[in-house]
Amino acid sequence: MLCTVMIGGYSSVQGQFFARLPDGRVIVRVGARLYTGRPVSQLPAELAALA
Repeated sequence: MLCTVMIGGYSSVQGQFFARLPDGRVIVRVGARLYTGRPVSQLPAELAALA
């Protein structure tokens, strides 16, 4: 599933969902790199339960 995260005030990254951290941040994978940021929108509850 693709997920978009804000990694700065004006920068966002879209990649494959990797994990959700306890503080609400999300990790996405873009190629071989991992990016951590605040999700642009909330994951549906059934998908968040899988994380």
